[in-house]
Amino acid sequence: MSKYQAYPEYKNSGVEWLENIPVSWNVLPIKRLSKIFNGSTPKSGEKLYWDGDIAWITPADLGKSTTPYIAIGSKSITEEGYKSCGTSLVPKNSIILSSRAPIGTLGIALNQLCTNQGCKSLVVKKRFIPKFIYYVLLSSSAQLNLLGRGTTFLELSSEELASYKVGTPTENEQEKIANFLDHETAKIDTLIEKQQQLIKLLKEKRQAVISHAVTKGLNPNAPMRDSGIEWLGEVPIHWSVVPIKRICEVKDGTHDTPKYVDRTDESLPLITSKDFNGDSISFDNVKYISIEDHAEIIKRSNTEVGDILMSMIGGNIGKALIVRETAEFSIKNVALFKTVNNEKLAKYILLYLQSGLLDVQISLLSRGGAQGFLSLGDLRNLVFFKLPENELNDIIEFLSKRAIKYDNLIKKAVSAIKIIQERRTALISAAVTGKIDVRKWQAPEPSNKNNKEVAA
Repeated sequence: MSKYQAYPEYKNSGVEWLENIPVSWNVLPIKRLSKIFNGSTPKSGEKLYWDGDIAWITPADLGKSTTPYIAIGSKSITEEGYKSCGTSLVPKNSIILSSRAPIGTLGIALNQLCTNQGCKSLVVKKRFIPKFIYYVLLSSSAQLNLLGRGTTFLELSSEELASYKVGTPTENEQEKIANFLDHETAKIDTLIEKQQQLIKLLKEKRQAVISHAVTKGLNPNAPMRDSGIEWLGEVPIHWSVVPIKRICEVKDGTHDTPKYVDRTDESLPLITSKDFNGDSISFDNVKYISIEDHAEIIKRSNTEVGDILMSMIGGNIGKALIVRETAEFSIKNVALFKTVNNEKLAKYILLYLQSGLLDVQISLLSRGGAQGFLSLGDLRNLVFFKLPENELNDIIEFLSKRAIKYDNLIKKAVSAIKIIQERRTALISAAVTGKIDVRKWQAPEPSNKNNKEVAA
């Protein structure tokens, strides 16, 4: 923040997280800045209450847009639904705050709306600028989470929120800070978007390189033949196109939900795709089942080190990894490719699953509808290839090197985004706590470069 000036004089705010604030600022609780309203939910089974004209917001609806504003949620309610549950209809420019974990997700109402009980609505009083209060609360996420209470989940009470103290400059200064942050965060968000586009491009390029290698091989001069499969096209003449069940055994885990138990010496983990963490399994938040239920599940899916696991349901379909963990566990809604003792085949199948070929086949299976599940039959009949072992080795070696190259570039872009986001957070915090003085800041004049070019 060295490029920004500090205020000429500060005073002790008396609030630990605020530290010193400019001498001209006041310290006020949120209840002095806004009126706080709670939300509620109509009875879920009553059709008369739902799909109406009243926007109804839940914590899940917040934080999804690239802008601070929110107009509608994933659900809406009717006038009857509104009257039935006692939620509060708040006006445009109200600040909607998630008060249940994760506490602190925000939105500014673009129109009149209401919320469920997981949100608080702040109707900002006169003399205060809603966008300034929005930025104050945005920088307060960590502090608000510390105020949350509850054993099942954290919840921020109206009383705690109302008593939360913030620094408040004059109305003109609030507007100046809000405008400054709008301008500066927009520039930062543009940088983030460019990095995200780069990541997308790198992932597409990575996938394209893998797809070409696993379907066409590495020799551009190899004689080709029609595979007999329209979407696949030609393959090397000496390759066989076969269902994957001809190459390895394909199984799946349970699709039922066993009774979950506490983690003890008498229980074992039940792994789902939610426990996939990159190329490894995370046991941090895993569910546990009894030894008896585990014994039943592994009769159909005995996972071993060196096998491949792949999600076969939901939005994570195709997410896969090679098992490296020696711990014993069961699997649920997960496909199992038995590649134990064949590391090369495991790597090749994993590359195949990352190539986009699975996505093509899922799309064909869905027949234009939503494909939320791959059956065991679908999995066993995935189009695969049988090729000479020396060629398979060459492809694995080539793609391993290329994949590392793209993965490193992606990691650099991800790291850049993290640094930029940290700078964004620090800038907002510095501005709304008075650590930098932006009173003399002026929005840059729009560039007239294009006008000059037209005139020329």
